Amino acid sequence: MLSNFSLEQQLHTARQELSHALYQHDAACRVIARLKKERDEARQLLAEGERQLPAAPEVASENVTISNGKRAADGGEQGPDAKKMRLGISGEVITELTDCNAALSQQRKKRQIPPTLASVDALEKFTQLSSHPLHKTSKPGIFSMDILHSKDVIATGGIDTTAVLFDRPSGQILSTLTGHSKKVTSIKFVGDTDLVLTASSDKTVRIWGSSEDGSYACRHTLKDHSAEVRAVTVHATNKYFVSASLDSTWCFYDMSSGLCLAQVTDDSEKVDYTAAAFHPDGLILGTGTAQSIVKIWDVKSQANVAKFGGHTGEITSVSFSENGYFLATSALDGVRLWDLRKLKNFRTFEFRNANSVEFDHSGSYLGIAASDIR
Repeated sequence: MLSNFSLEQQLHTARQELSHALYQHDAACRVIARLKKERDEARQLLAEGERQLPAAPEVASENVTISNGKRAADGGEQGPDAKKMRLGISGEVITELTDCNAALSQQRKKRQIPPTLASVDALEKFTQLSSHPLHKTSKPGIFSMDILHSKDVIATGGIDTTAVLFDRPSGQILSTLTGHSKKVTSIKFVGDTDLVLTASSDKTVRIWGSSEDGSYACRHTLKDHSAEVRAVTVHATNKYFVSASLDSTWCFYDMSSGLCLAQVTDDSEKVDYTAAAFHPDGLILGTGTAQSIVKIWDVKSQANVAKFGGHTGEITSVSFSENGYFLATSALDGVRLWDLRKLKNFRTFEFRNANSVEFDHSGSYLGIAASDIR
C-alpha cells in the first residue's frame, strides 16, 4: 500500500509538470504567431513606403539630418530621442512645389492693383475701432498674430501659453487652444482650411484642427527641435510648412501626417533661427537669425543661396512682397528692404526695436510694428 501511494504521488506530480509544460508551450506558440504577424505587417508597410518614395535617397541633401519619422502611439507625438532619420523631400513633393511656383508666378504677372485698395489719404485717417483683452491678465502680452481674412477671424499667441481664435464681427472668442507649457511664439492659419499651427518656447510645434462642434483639438505635437521654436510659415500649397528654431535648424514638414521630411542646418556657420517666411511662389525660404544675418534658401535643394548682413540685434521678422522681388526684415536697429534681383539693401526705416513687419497683399504698403507702441 505504501508503494502504491508513493507511485500515485509521483504520477500526480508528473501530470502537473506536464500540464504546466503544455501551457507554456501553447503560450509560446501564440506569442510567436503574433510576432510573425506584426513582422509581416511591418514589412508590408515598409514596402509600400518605399514604393511611394522611390526618389527619397537621391533628393535628401548632405546637410539634411535623416529620420525615420517614427511616431509614438499617444496622439501622433514624436519624442526627441527618436532616431533622426528623415525621409527627405521626395521628387514627387519637389514636382508639386515646382508646379505651384509656375502657376503662382504666371498669375502674378497678370495681377493688377485692386481698385478697392485703400488710398494714402484714407490710411492717414485710420483710428482705433476696438480693443479686446483676449489673454490672461496675470501674464499679459501677445507674441504673435495671424488673420483669416475669408472668415474675419484673428488668431493670437500669448505669453500665457495659450492661443486664441477671435471672431472680429461678433467680438466673441471662438476657441482657446491650450496645451503648450510656455509662451506661444508664432501662430499661422493654414490657408482657408480648418487647421492652425502654433510654435512655442517649449520646443514644440502643434497642429490644431476644428471638430464638428467648432472647438479645436491638437492633432499632432511635433518634437523635432531641441530648443525654442520661434517661427512657423505655411507653403502656398497649404500641404507643407517650415518651423525655425534656436537649435540652429529649420524643419520642413508634411502637413497631413506631421512628419518632418527634412531638418536643415548650415554647416558653414552656427546661427540660431528667429524668423522664417516662404516666398509667395514657394520655392524660396527666408530666415532671420539671432546673429543679425538674413539667409535665403532654395527649398528644393535646402541650400543657402544668399545671405544679407547689416542689421544690429536679432532679426525679429521677415516678409516677402507679393511682387516677388522685395524682402522686408525687422531688427533692433529698424527695418530694411532688400531687392532679391540685385541682392542689395535699397531702403532703410529707422524704427528702433522693430518687432514685426509685413507687406499687404497688393505689395503697395508695408506695415511695421515696434516697441514704442506705434
